[in-house]
Formats: sequence, C-alpha cells, structure tokens
Amino acid sequence: QVQLVESGGGLVQAGASLRLSCAASGRTFSTYAWFRQAPGKEREFVAGIRWTIGRTDYADSVKGQFTISRDNAKNTVYLQMNSLKPEDTAVYYCAASTIASVQMGDMDYWGKGTLVTVSS
Repeated sequence: QVQLVESGGGLVQAGASLRLSCAASGRTFSTYAWFRQAPGKEREFVAGIRWTIGRTDYADSVKGQFTISRDNAKNTVYLQMNSLKPEDTAVYYCAASTIASVQMGDMDYWGKGTLVTVSS
C-alpha cells in the first residue's frame, strides 16, 4: 500500500525556517513534488524532484527561498523553507508521480498535507 506522510509543519514567525518531510512507503516513484494550498486559493506547485537523477524544479515564487531534496536510503523527500513570509501560509502537500512530470494532473498519489502558518 502506497503512503505519503508529511510532517514538519507548524506555526512560525516571519523570517523563520521550517523543514517539511515526506516519507514514502509502498514503492518508489519517478517524481516527487510539493504543492500548497492557501486559504481561499487554488492548490499550486511549489517544488519537484526527479528521484533517480535528482533534478529539481521550483515555482518562481519560491526560487532561492525553498530547497527540495531527497534521501534515497530513507525514501524521504524534504522541503527546506527559509525566510518564511505570511504569504507562505498554506497546507503543504506531498505528491508522487510515476512519470517525469511535476504537473498536478500527473500526480498519482497525495499525502494528507501539513499546515504551515507564518505570522507577521
């Protein structure tokens, strides 16, 4: 049974850092990605990583601020978030795809999400 379990969310002040984790079980996928959904907004892509080659992709809004990485031995993907801003407040979802794509529609499995709240 495939599971993606996110952790690491919480309440922080603006300027702080958080690291989200996504522990995958059941199988290994071609691509893992983080998406987020802020209150009243649509879910959006944040960052993605190709499991085998480690290639990364980022939304323009988080380039230079967030870093996605993976630990092959632990089958875990991370999202390091620095210099957090109130507009980064959202539920962050981990997702996985069997193909080399970071498109939301190509994700095959989703975690339940972890809430990140950034206060000003």
